[in-house]
Amino acid sequence: MAKAKVVSSESTLEKADGKPQSISPKHINRLKVLGLFLTLVGIGLFSYFVYSVGVREIAGNVQRFGIIGFAIILVIYFARICMRGAAWKLSVYEPYSLRLRDTIPAVIIGEAISSMIPLGILASGTAKAVAVRKHVPLVVGLSSIATENLFYSFTTSVFLMLGAFFFVQGFELEQGWIITIDVLIAVLIGVLLLGILMIVRQWHFASETCEWLYRKGFATKLLENGRLEVRLFENFIYGFYRKYPKRFLPICLIEIVFHLLGILEVLFILSRISEAAPQLLNAFVLESVSRLISIVFKLVPFLVGVDEAGAQFVAETVGIGAGIGITLAIIRKGRILFWTAVGLTFIIKRNLSLKEIARIKTS
Repeated sequence: MAKAKVVSSESTLEKADGKPQSISPKHINRLKVLGLFLTLVGIGLFSYFVYSVGVREIAGNVQRFGIIGFAIILVIYFARICMRGAAWKLSVYEPYSLRLRDTIPAVIIGEAISSMIPLGILASGTAKAVAVRKHVPLVVGLSSIATENLFYSFTTSVFLMLGAFFFVQGFELEQGWIITIDVLIAVLIGVLLLGILMIVRQWHFASETCEWLYRKGFATKLLENGRLEVRLFENFIYGFYRKYPKRFLPICLIEIVFHLLGILEVLFILSRISEAAPQLLNAFVLESVSRLISIVFKLVPFLVGVDEAGAQFVAETVGIGAGIGITLAIIRKGRILFWTAVGLTFIIKRNLSLKEIARIKTS
């Protein structure tokens, strides 16, 4: 059977003439080198943290968590996948539509691609669109994914701001960390307000800025096609806002449930591996930091090392111990590995080529 070739939704969009434009091989190679470097650093960090805490302590915590506990967090994570699938379903333009039975396997495929290869973030969106190509055209799949990602980004930004605020207010931190977190909160608030205002007013601020820079001779190679891609993305979002304003609140609520389930997962894990009763604030901060790490270090496959580093820092700060924090990260990594295996099964079943997805070829 012929293997499907895919286009990265983050790296390509169709021009008016229908021809896709992609990131240059030079930029791709640089990202590969960076991804490999970060992966090696992550492996080193993972080894260090496991050694510093002790294999015996971590193994004891994992054994205490048990198979039943692991099965429960698999169910919780599946519920989170269903939330992303439901939000995506509501983001599809009429007359096209997708069912949950279409979007949920596609989300699992996208998460698997995103987790296991250094450039997965560039190919995961396209992998999801290709997975539903029998039900909607590729461009419809890509635009609906971009729309859902915007809602996800909005709710995630709010979630991160709240997590950062409670982290600063609830625990003792060094002055440097307090200043850094305050700056992060201020930047997120500014970006959110600007984004909301742009959508409500339908300002083409981003594309007009790119057009102005292009005319002035700045980054002309990048902006030659990039300014058109930004314009198309703005049109997708504004078009959805004009046509389906009543869908905004339901999609946002679904994305909020996604984050609440993440907090529930942390609470459940802590309840089984920690002797002290788990606290909601601790779970909230741990989940928000984990979400921030998953965004910043997306080039690192399975977030190896960096997730453990963040969990240890927060766990020590909130007073539950480095061993508990690292065990939490390792257990959640096991959950990621399980669902990645499920995603690989779907990829094989649907004849998708991992090599072609990873190379980000155009169809």
